[in-house]
Amino acid sequence: MTTTLVPRHALVTGATGGIGRGICLALIEQARKDGLAIRITAAASQPGERLAKLLAELRTAGADVHGVTGDLTDPVQCVELVQQALDAGGDLTALVCVAGASGPGRLANLPLAQWDLTFNLNVRPVWLLAQAARASLMRTRGSITAVASMSGLHPHPGYGAYSPAKAALIMLCRQLAQEWGPDGIRTNTVCPGMIRTPLTEAVYQDPATLERRIGLVPLGRIGNPDDIGQAVAYLTGTGASYVNGLDLVVDGGVADHMLSMIPGRPGKASVQDD
Repeated sequence: MTTTLVPRHALVTGATGGIGRGICLALIEQARKDGLAIRITAAASQPGERLAKLLAELRTAGADVHGVTGDLTDPVQCVELVQQALDAGGDLTALVCVAGASGPGRLANLPLAQWDLTFNLNVRPVWLLAQAARASLMRTRGSITAVASMSGLHPHPGYGAYSPAKAALIMLCRQLAQEWGPDGIRTNTVCPGMIRTPLTEAVYQDPATLERRIGLVPLGRIGNPDDIGQAVAYLTGTGASYVNGLDLVVDGGVADHMLSMIPGRPGKASVQDD
């Protein structure tokens, strides 16, 4: 059974960020390949030039677009964002949750307010948006895709709240996949690795840091927003109609690179106690 209606309609939170923009453009390109029209409701935290510029770009790319704004840490506004999307473009075929934020802080002295804010921005809104969109997604047999992080798969020292929050997000989506799969709603996550965006660009301006980071990636390059966009476009499309509860890691292989950094003698047998 197809999971797509004509036209497609995706609500994308965090749309004005580098990854959010890349996802919107990839969704438009995938719809074009499938011969379908697409509506995108692009959600941002506030109105302004960044949102206006994105909407203009997406219209030029061929989408029917609408902009909505709201504070995702406010439960009431989460529900209102979904309702605004439904009012503007009809039933949703995809809910794509990109909005999130990280901040440094060690658990020994992490402020409670920072812990709460990290979870209330990275985890809780996905649940609340999903609840608000559930009836619509049931009608379209649509999908939910959330952008997590490789920090949710591995502890990230110095980011004491962020890693637990992204791990919780991954489990939330696996739980949704089990509970809402019988309703025809697929739920998956994407875990980006190192992605070069306007937000992270300052890091890569240092040649030594750039070289060291590239050296950690088996594919030999830093990712870009289109890498994540293509992954999300796949998960929301008909080609993934039997994919539910997946965490798709898009990191060039860096998360599995750890063992190669342990000093030793490659190619030589060693004795160890198990």
